[in-house]
Amino acid sequence: MDEVQVIARGVPIHAISVVTGSGLDDIAQYFKRGQTVALLGSSGVGKSTLINHLTGCDHLKVQTVREFDDRGRHTTTHRELVLLPGGGLVLDTPGMRELQLWDGDESLQFVFDDIEALAGQCFFSDCRHEGEPQCAVQEALVAGTIDIERYESYGKLQKELKYLARRKDKLTEITEKKKWKKLSRLATERARLKRR
Repeated sequence: MDEVQVIARGVPIHAISVVTGSGLDDIAQYFKRGQTVALLGSSGVGKSTLINHLTGCDHLKVQTVREFDDRGRHTTTHRELVLLPGGGLVLDTPGMRELQLWDGDESLQFVFDDIEALAGQCFFSDCRHEGEPQCAVQEALVAGTIDIERYESYGKLQKELKYLARRKDKLTEITEKKKWKKLSRLATERARLKRR
């Protein structure tokens, strides 16, 4: 849990198990009357099993994790909003294969606000935090005020955002080329029709 806490600063983290019952009392606060909770995660992590526990019956179909590779099976095929006996609502969702970013630079500012604030104090405005002189982020790493794992996660997120931006730019370029090619073809056809 400590590793998750480093990445998700300020977000409550609860390790739970429906099988052993551990941690279930800790999460009860989220499923009260008037509250709606959405469960997200990979197949086989226990989203539907948790909902069955909360409803007190086998409301949703579940399957065991495959023994040969310890991976979950896609059992939930649609989203379903379930009313709990206490009046809360919980949304069961199909298992996800991956999560992607969509907020761009705002993701960095929101998730790594501490590192972003330090980055603004670097001597060079285009500092990459990789050995440049007077880098506030590197100084904080040396001083131990930023956890190295958190900094590495920050770097990975930066790379992912740059990759997504390049991909988006490439898609935009392809779309523009197609648009202009179509307009050019239409102009050629109109010119041909006028000559007739």
